[in-house]
Amino acid sequence: PKLTEQFPSVEYQIKGQAERAQDSGIRLSIAFLISIILIMMTISLNFKSFYQSRLILMVVPIGIFSALLGHGIVGKPFSTLSVWGVVALVGILVNDAVVMLDQFNKNIAIGMSIKDAVLKAGKSRFRAIILTTITTVAGLYPLILEKSFQAQFLIPMATSIAFGVLFGTVFILFFYPSAILFWNEGAR
Repeated sequence: PKLTEQFPSVEYQIKGQAERAQDSGIRLSIAFLISIILIMMTISLNFKSFYQSRLILMVVPIGIFSALLGHGIVGKPFSTLSVWGVVALVGILVNDAVVMLDQFNKNIAIGMSIKDAVLKAGKSRFRAIILTTITTVAGLYPLILEKSFQAQFLIPMATSIAFGVLFGTVFILFFYPSAILFWNEGAR
């Protein structure tokens, strides 16, 4: 901006690596949007409910925020590989949310009240979700701590996944059952 004010006749163009990074970012955001739409359609068809697919996709913003928070904790900049980590993270968190909501639906189908179905779903899926989180974080943390040159480009992806799963699990285990209860009560 200072140069364009000082020299209004000068034109500039973004070229080289910055141009490729910008193009890659645009393509990645389009792919992410398409994947979210496909996930939502698949979940809607599987659960026979558009409402429940929206409930499952509540974890996506939590995952993105958790990945950003993880980068702040580790002190690494958010990069294109971090975004690829977020894509993988969304798959993990959506899977955890699907597992819990599926158990809730099974509990409702056998005649439980909404509150009992939510509590039982949370209790029965607790171990599976915690084990997924522990194994993911424990498996990725040595990579996050690695100092070698070869590992440096993978650290942003590992950071996004590890911290996203860690904080996303807290949301899924403690707040997601409340969200299921709240939205089911509101829907009925």
